[in-house]
Amino acid sequence: MSELMKAKEYQSGIHPVWCAGCGNYGALAAVYRALAELQIDPANLVNISGIGCSSRMPYFLKAFKMHTLHGRAGPVATGLQLARPDLKVLVTGGDGDGFSIGGGHMPHLGRTNVNLTYVLMDNHIYGLTKGQASPTSRREMKAYTTPYGGIEAPMWPLLYMLTYGATYVGQAFAGDAKMCAELIKGGLEHRGMAYIHILSQCPSFNKMDTADYFKSIIKEVPEGHDVTDLRKAMRLVYKFKEKEKEPVGLLYKTQRPTLDDIMADLVKQAGGSKDYDIRKIIDLSHP
Repeated sequence: MSELMKAKEYQSGIHPVWCAGCGNYGALAAVYRALAELQIDPANLVNISGIGCSSRMPYFLKAFKMHTLHGRAGPVATGLQLARPDLKVLVTGGDGDGFSIGGGHMPHLGRTNVNLTYVLMDNHIYGLTKGQASPTSRREMKAYTTPYGGIEAPMWPLLYMLTYGATYVGQAFAGDAKMCAELIKGGLEHRGMAYIHILSQCPSFNKMDTADYFKSIIKEVPEGHDVTDLRKAMRLVYKFKEKEKEPVGLLYKTQRPTLDDIMADLVKQAGGSKDYDIRKIIDLSHP
């Protein structure tokens, strides 16, 4: 890559198929902007997703890409990152894909500190399959599967990822492309598991959690917030449960060894070299 790339040059040429007014447009624009600001070479970028509206993002991005099984973006991304730690790994998906079908994988992305960036677009509903309640749906929301309202309290992805050890955690509203881009950019620069939670309205199937609703419940993290203090980050998130505003901005950031660092060290302890070339190992199996 010899010349500076502009944000629009990260577009794949495939036009997004989301509904008019979908918050995912804002998230996609933010991804383009973050990639351009970092001048990431598309040849060194892999975008992995599961299934869902937001999981279509790889189609619209100039990068290597994998559209995997529902909820399985995390394990695929982990394998890729271990095999090719030199690449930037970007995972994109939604609340149902990440925290319902894929919910068993999210803790391990955090606790093993896989070196990847996970952008999760949360619209509080299954949009692709036309309106079933998701793990983040409010109890009072009457959806296709819950015509009298939900029976389960919504889960709190930010608390979840902070608890399980993600080393970079932030939240933004999809309508604030600048903040989304800043958080995604920081995640891509971060070495470790970066989780960016984007509140993204679904205008077709979630008539409660509209763009205006999201704008009414958010508030930027306080000036001077210590992003290295895990307890303060969790407290900011928990305040929303106490009828205060949802925090947007960078909540938490720390450093600790990543999974590929630890694996490379294990290889070294076992008598191997951390500079092993996976392609040469694969070639050994060829007849």
